[in-house]
Amino acid sequence: MADMTDEPISEVKKCPRQFVLAINDTLNVISGKWKLPIIASLLYGKNRFKDIQANIDKITPRMLSKELKELELNGVVNRNVYDTTPILIEYELTDSGKKIVSVLDTMVEWGLAHRQETINT
Repeated sequence: MADMTDEPISEVKKCPRQFVLAINDTLNVISGKWKLPIIASLLYGKNRFKDIQANIDKITPRMLSKELKELELNGVVNRNVYDTTPILIEYELTDSGKKIVSVLDTMVEWGLAHRQETINT
């Protein structure tokens, strides 16, 4: 059986069930209030925990830790521990995580256009 990533998007779109399954796969990885802001913060390069937290208003350390662990388990974020004094821990997007930039760009474009349309109505 071929991997879903081998199927062209046009083939997936022919089957509503496969299309919905692919959407659910994506949402399982990036859903929630904080995951996309964390990913967006890491699009600019490696960051330490405190730097990520400073980029995202109102996220608690506990929630950031939880979300980073989930993103790491899902193969979106790498946690790099350096043997220094004090120990340095940095987070960065995996190659798969970096591919989400086109999704985020599309979301930003849609959000800006939608906001403008909403203001003008």
